[in-house]
Amino acid sequence: MSNFSKRILSGIVYVCLFIFCILFSKESYITLITIFAGISLWEFSKMIKKKSFIPYIVLLFLSIYTFIKLPSINKTWPLLIINLSSAILLLIGLFSDKFKERNKFRSISIQIEYVVLSFFFLMLLPFINNVYYPNIIIYIILIIWTNDSFAYLVGKNFGKTKLFERISPKKTIEGFIGGLFFSIVLGSVIGYYSKEFSIINWIIISIIISICGTLGDLVESKFKRQANVKDSGTIMPGHGGILDRLDSLFFLAPFVYLYIHFLL
Repeated sequence: MSNFSKRILSGIVYVCLFIFCILFSKESYITLITIFAGISLWEFSKMIKKKSFIPYIVLLFLSIYTFIKLPSINKTWPLLIINLSSAILLLIGLFSDKFKERNKFRSISIQIEYVVLSFFFLMLLPFINNVYYPNIIIYIILIIWTNDSFAYLVGKNFGKTKLFERISPKKTIEGFIGGLFFSIVLGSVIGYYSKEFSIINWIIISIIISICGTLGDLVESKFKRQANVKDSGTIMPGHGGILDRLDSLFFLAPFVYLYIHFLL
């Protein structure tokens, strides 16, 4: 089987599994995100050469707690502050060498802050007032795919100005703008038909997804560049690791969660 065929087949399996678990039940969604988080944590720990059982214990505790009793917003905000603070430091690290030691992530804490807590808020994202809305996560994934697809197409055909050449040589400003524009278009369409949020709220969510998704991809690209690896893993033939596939989604999760539950 050719590499292209493997890529297509593994991509189809991944998408079908993801969508099935999202739509089947809240329990299957929480379980799948826990599994994805565990695999991503394993890939990340190998990449940074810092293995520990502590992040897995934290992940298991948060997952079981969510599975049994969905945590209230009042209980999540301290973890949200930690998660967002870590994300902001990592973003600063993209631009400043002052955070070089931080970005070498030679600690257990960064595994919890960057991977475990981000997946935790991805787990909580489709829940509004303790009610599970699978459409929310489906729409978010569609916006991410739209952003990535049009960023690639526009960048390939019209891209001239590098977005962040030192970290990701192929990304362009033109591609980023193209991805952002079509994400907003899709967000407007979703908002027109969606019962969860208004059009303007879906447009804002689309902007957050486009910007934070792109930044999340850059953060992971820097991690891989520092670790001198092409992919985070090999679990998905032709695609790399789970961390490679979900870097945008789990990085943007706390930012979208912040908007939906605290600012909307």
